[in-house]
Amino acid sequence: MPPRSPAQPSDRNDKAHPSRDGRALQGARKASGKRLGAPGPAPQRTKRYKPGTVALREIRKYQKTTDLLLLKLPFQRLIREREIAQHVSDDDRPSRWQSQALFALQEAAEAFLVNLFHHANLCAIHAKRVTVQQKDVQLARRLRAAWGAPV
Repeated sequence: MPPRSPAQPSDRNDKAHPSRDGRALQGARKASGKRLGAPGPAPQRTKRYKPGTVALREIRKYQKTTDLLLLKLPFQRLIREREIAQHVSDDDRPSRWQSQALFALQEAAEAFLVNLFHHANLCAIHAKRVTVQQKDVQLARRLRAAWGAPV
C-alpha cells in the first residue's frame, strides 16, 4: 500500500465508533478480570489536611515550648569557628567555653532571630503578603536600627 499523504483520511478515521458516554466497554471490563465495586477493604490512604492546618498546628506547638530550636552541637561548632576566625583569644591556644555561656549565647541568638522574623512578618503583612521575603527582613533590620534597637 502506498504511503498516504496528510490530506487523505486514514482507514481508522473512516469507521464509526460506538458511543461510550465516558464509560469503558463491557468487553474491556470483562477482559481485565476486575469487577467494579468489588467487596473488600478499601486501600488505606494517608490523611491529607487542608493547606495551612499543619502550619498552624506547628505554630501552636512551638509557642507552647521553651526548648531551644537550634541544635546544640552545630551551634557550638559555629561559635567556636567564628571565635577562632575572629582571633578573640590573645594567646595561641584555643579558648574554652563554659556550657552555660554557650547556652546563654544560644538563647540570646534565638530570641534575636524570633524577634527579627516577627518584625519581618509584620512588614510582609503590611505589604499585603503572607510570605516573608528577604526585603522584609532587610526592612525590619533598617527600622530596628532607626529606632536604636540592636541590628
